[in-house]
Amino acid sequence: MPKIKTNRAAAKRFKKTGTGKLKRNKAYKSHILTKKSPKRKRNLRKSIITDETNVKNMKKVLPYL
Repeated sequence: MPKIKTNRAAAKRFKKTGTGKLKRNKAYKSHILTKKSPKRKRNLRKSIITDETNVKNMKKVLPYL
């Protein structure tokens, strides 16, 4: 069997937790920050566990993670 290529864009954005779940950072924190409230920007800093509906597809693009 040939090796499966890892999607490098996804590999840079997702990390695996100790229990095997996928962790990701939230979007919308890069620019146009003046109209966003401090509370909203503070909550965007936190990482979050990837939703179960997307995990199956993420495992395909990240076979060795």
